[in-house]
Amino acid sequence: MPRVFRSTPVLVPRLAFLLALGAPLPAVGAQEVSGPPGPRLLLDRAEEIRLARSAAPAGISGTARVWYFDRGRYVVADSGSSGVECHVSRSWPLALEPHCFDAEGARTIMRLHRRGVELAHAGISKDSAARELAAGIASGQYPLPARPAMSWMMSAAQVLYSDTGQRAGAWQPHIMIYIPYLTAQMAGTGSNQDPSAGMVVDAGKPTANLTVVVPRAVKPSDSAAPAPDRGTHH
Repeated sequence: MPRVFRSTPVLVPRLAFLLALGAPLPAVGAQEVSGPPGPRLLLDRAEEIRLARSAAPAGISGTARVWYFDRGRYVVADSGSSGVECHVSRSWPLALEPHCFDAEGARTIMRLHRRGVELAHAGISKDSAARELAAGIASGQYPLPARPAMSWMMSAAQVLYSDTGQRAGAWQPHIMIYIPYLTAQMAGTGSNQDPSAGMVVDAGKPTANLTVVVPRAVKPSDSAAPAPDRGTHH
């Protein structure tokens, strides 16, 4: 693992150099800002907390800090008592993507994800959002993981969209191990696209991760999966 992992001190000068040259910036948080800019779906606070916690088994998410998307920005809804943090991401206007991170992932990747959603909701173009996030990485405002970071996306109540904007519903429950700038060649997966064996997503980007499908999804403990038309746009 040390041979393929680059720590933050190496990444920051590289991004700062690209910014100084005015070169095209690497995409940041592609999973979170892949859809068009514009208002994202808003949910009732209690419903969003339940949905966020369903990203991981109760033994992990039950004591997590939970974030709530409140009229365009993420605020803490439950401070929690562990290093795990959960939120509902929104890569497309009607998407609902429950996601929990370990302490390192919450300190780093999750902040990029949240900010990407806030920018999209505000109508900021994808290019401008990517530039802001990349500049934040270069300045140290958004640190990248200093070790492999862990996340869970196991909710049975996901409302996901494909890269072309087609509603896909709930995908297979999975975990992600984030290693900035990881490639399939580094991970040894090559052209393999079987998530049950592990596949590299966002290859070569700051949010690169090894995604692995797990056997069982998690259902929100006391509610059915929320339907998109139950929320509102603001």
